[in-house]
Amino acid sequence: MNSSIVKTSLKPYNTFGIDVSAQKILNWKSEEEVEVFFKGGDRNVLVLGGGSNVLFIKDIDRTVVLNRIKGIEIINESDESVEIRVGAGEDWHEFVLYCLDQGWGGVENLSLIPGCIGASPIQNIGAYGVEIKDVLLRVEAVSRKDGRKEVFGNSSCKFGYRDSIFKRSHKNQYVITAVVLRLEKNRKVNVSYGAIQSELEKMGVDSPGIRDVSNAVIRIRKSKLPDPKLLGNAGSFFKNPVVTREKYQSLKKRYPQIPSYPVNDDQVKIPAGWLIDHAGWKGRRFENYGVHEKQALVLVNYGGATGNKIYQLSEKILQDIAERYGISLEREVNIIK
Repeated sequence: MNSSIVKTSLKPYNTFGIDVSAQKILNWKSEEEVEVFFKGGDRNVLVLGGGSNVLFIKDIDRTVVLNRIKGIEIINESDESVEIRVGAGEDWHEFVLYCLDQGWGGVENLSLIPGCIGASPIQNIGAYGVEIKDVLLRVEAVSRKDGRKEVFGNSSCKFGYRDSIFKRSHKNQYVITAVVLRLEKNRKVNVSYGAIQSELEKMGVDSPGIRDVSNAVIRIRKSKLPDPKLLGNAGSFFKNPVVTREKYQSLKKRYPQIPSYPVNDDQVKIPAGWLIDHAGWKGRRFENYGVHEKQALVLVNYGGATGNKIYQLSEKILQDIAERYGISLEREVNIIK
């Protein structure tokens, strides 16, 4: 295990670029290191992957551990599919590109999502009609309580919209060390989202393959979302709310243009970005932070902003949306206080 550095800034380790410090920083590069660490009884740690889904409010008075467990291993293969075990510290987008190079389909719609593999099952990452649960077989994790390794099958993870047991009943109880996925060698691409189809048409692609879909997704995301290397952000700050059809019909009478996506016979998903934009928040800037000009779901740090300022902005947006539409938005970003 790498030695610690006293009072180290966490600015390089979070995509918001918030400059807070930690008492001590460690690196984990193997599952065994994680097991040994928690068997030793030191459990009051903050584990970071890519730091792409966190907002720091203040300095961290505990050990911060960077999960850097690498490795991609084929554990089962047939003419139709491949099962692979991927270390939690692998970069998600780099992994997607690796799969494309191998001709493995299933994650191409999830291109350019920031963060590491280990975070993907926690919030069941998804985009353009695909979620990680669609290809995930199991999650390998180590208990913070005693350093014991456990394996969670797909159904045990209780996946929901940007949700899993790792965000609910098992929150902060385990450290994910690896995930096992099943990908397809002759993947029928998913272009059900109109934005992908439109982008493919702009690209002049009539019969798209997995790489074409990935390229289309990358182009769409780059056109709407700021690069965290250039402008501090954590992607979508809020989840799209799911409401009853009755609630939606009531809103539809007041706002005929409100968009929606059916979830089931009784529920409808409303784009949080539309609600925030329609409420007038899109593009608003306050000192050195604000709401992105192209995507109302994204809160940004223009440079030197504190996490608390951005958090207070999110509070004002939550309150405004609740008062205007009677909808309680949820943050997608983890607030580290």
